[in-house]
Amino acid sequence: MKSFDIPEYYRSSIVTPLKEFRRKRDKLKRDFTPTLLDFGPIRLLIARHFGFCYGVENAVEIAYKAIAENPDKRIFLLSEMIHNPDVNADLQDRGVQFIMDTSGRQITPWTDLKSDDVVIIPAFGTTLETQNQLASLGLDVAKYDTTCPFVEKVWNKANQIGQKDYTVIVHGKPSHEETRATFSHSKEAAPTVVVKDMSQAQRLAKYILGELSPEQFYTEFTGQYSAGFDIDRDLQRIGVVNQTTMLASDTQGIADYLKQVMVQKYDLAGDEIENHFANTRDTLCYATNDNQDATYALLTYPADFAIVAGGYNSSNTSHIVELCEEKLPTYFIESEQKILSDRLIRHFDGHTKQEIVTENFIPRLNDSDEQPVTIALTCGASCPDAVVEGILLKLISFFPDARPISDVITNVMGENQ
Repeated sequence: MKSFDIPEYYRSSIVTPLKEFRRKRDKLKRDFTPTLLDFGPIRLLIARHFGFCYGVENAVEIAYKAIAENPDKRIFLLSEMIHNPDVNADLQDRGVQFIMDTSGRQITPWTDLKSDDVVIIPAFGTTLETQNQLASLGLDVAKYDTTCPFVEKVWNKANQIGQKDYTVIVHGKPSHEETRATFSHSKEAAPTVVVKDMSQAQRLAKYILGELSPEQFYTEFTGQYSAGFDIDRDLQRIGVVNQTTMLASDTQGIADYLKQVMVQKYDLAGDEIENHFANTRDTLCYATNDNQDATYALLTYPADFAIVAGGYNSSNTSHIVELCEEKLPTYFIESEQKILSDRLIRHFDGHTKQEIVTENFIPRLNDSDEQPVTIALTCGASCPDAVVEGILLKLISFFPDARPISDVITNVMGENQ
């Protein structure tokens, strides 16, 4: 397994060794049981998989390498490196400037860029249009391109089925950087349309089946289909790929649903199905799958509430939050600083898209009840281990009688030798 050279302050003297311990004992990733840290009055159930993935560590390493190698040059990030406020803030503190925000709005005009500037392509990748714009300015877009290989895998799959005359259906959030990039690459090889969820997939099915008029399609899916898209011609053969951070179950559900729509329309059976529906297999990245599977396993254990750490605009983290909310009171926070006290927590509400404050979030705190408080803890793929450590330490600090951290960690590793 490749190791990356990333700043040590993103690591944790508690969480990182614990993750490595679990990895060495489970190299085939078959054990999704959470790690129990029993401090006595407070118990923490930590998901088996969480935190920086291959693509994120690769991007972070390249970004800091760009800074080190170019001390006398202006350095620009095309947009956020990853969806984590701590990482992006640290890069900005080191002089890195942004060309765009996450929605694609221009911050630094193209005319302000010079050919000897350094530009870093973020882990989400970028559109062909932006690549061409950078190249036209004489900028090297390849040297510090941190595009995740699993995102490129989706682009390759879209290209492959496009060459076989399938239209590409992209399951993703239309405004997300990765989906915008995938749409840009896909439409060069095939007619392409983006569906954000099952509801939109069901609407698309009505156009496939001829139940709604083409005019309605072009209005309803504005900005989500490629130029020259013809619903009569381009919805006869389809295949589904996805934004890599979507819920695996959602993507699979959409693919299965649209496959049955094609079976219904063309009365297909057996091998005939591939005449109208491409076998794209799963294009989610391994880390998204692992983190989601680990969350499902985490939620099979009883807990009082869950804390999920990560950037509020992180797609993969928001989906982990959704899973946790189905079973437990769940608090989505960026860092331990959002835990205001032992009584108050400021957290992000994904439904209203705003932070809210919840009182008395820790049950039985300071009660005589001997039953320990149990907390499920995990985070997204762009969240540093140091953030998880900060949250863990903050929570433990509210319990004066908690066992020493060193003893608990030693016991966990010693019990499993």
